[in-house]
Amino acid sequence: MARVRVFMVLALAMTVGSVFAYGTYNYVQNAPKAGPGIPTKPVVVAATDLDLGADLTHDDLRVVEWPANSAPAGAFADPKDVIGRGLIMPVIQNEPILANKLASKEAGAGLPPAIPQGLRAVSVRVNEVIGVAGYVLPGTRVDVLAVVSPSEKHDEVTSKVILTNVQVLAAGTKIERDERNNKPMAVSVVTLLVAPEESERLTLASTEGKIQLALRNPLDKTTPNTPGIRPAALLGFASASRAAAVRARATAAPKVAAAPARVVEGGMVEIIRGDKRAQEIVRQEQ
Repeated sequence: MARVRVFMVLALAMTVGSVFAYGTYNYVQNAPKAGPGIPTKPVVVAATDLDLGADLTHDDLRVVEWPANSAPAGAFADPKDVIGRGLIMPVIQNEPILANKLASKEAGAGLPPAIPQGLRAVSVRVNEVIGVAGYVLPGTRVDVLAVVSPSEKHDEVTSKVILTNVQVLAAGTKIERDERNNKPMAVSVVTLLVAPEESERLTLASTEGKIQLALRNPLDKTTPNTPGIRPAALLGFASASRAAAVRARATAAPKVAAAPARVVEGGMVEIIRGDKRAQEIVRQEQ
C-alpha cells in the first residue's frame, strides 16, 4: 500500500511538472518580440587623461557606441583619422575626440599647434613664490609684475604691472645643468601666451630685473592701469589706505540685516542678529 502511494505521488509530480514546462515553453514562444534598440554609431574617445600637445597613439584612444541622435558634432568614428595628430586642448578620460581639439595633420604634435595665430609662447623661470605656490596651472590667468631699476640707484627701483590677464599655456619642470657644480637640477618653467610686443616686455623684465606672477580670477576681465611704485613711496599712508579700502570692499562678506525685535511673554524682548539670538528684560519706568 505504501508503494502504491509513493508511485501515485511521483506520477502526480511528473504530470504537474510537465504541464508547467509546456506552459512556460508556449509563453516564451508566443511572447511579443522586443522592439528595435536605440540606433548607435561608433565614436572615438580618450582612453585616459591627455595633456595639451599630446601626440595621439592607438593606446590613447578607444571606440564606444554612442546614441546616434546625440553624437557630438565633429566626432570621429575611426581611430586612424586622429592617430598621429596633436591636441591643442587637454582631454579627460572617456571624452570624445573632436575636430576642434586637434591640430591640423600638417602641424604635428607638441606645443606649437596650440599657439593661436598672431600670438607667441614665452617661457620664464619661476619658483614656488613666483609661481604662486603651484597654483599657476595651464589655462589659468595671471598678471605679470616686474621689479626693475633704470639705473644702479636703489631709490629708482620700480615695481610695476607690465602685463595683465595673460593666459598660462603650460607649466612644468625641466632639467638644466648647474653651471657652478655641473650637476643637473630641476627648474620650474611657466609658458605664457602673449602678443609679440608683450614678449619683448616680458623678456626684458625677466632679464634685467625680477618678475612676479599674480593669479587672477578668470572671470575678471578688467585691465587696471597702475602707476607703479618706488621705495620712497612704498610707505605712503594715503595710497596704502586707498588700496586697503578697495581690497576691503572686494572681500567684504554680505551684510545680514538684523531681524526686528519682537516682544515675548514675561516682559522679555528677543533680538535676532544673523544667526545669533539674545533676550533682554524690558522694565517699564513708573
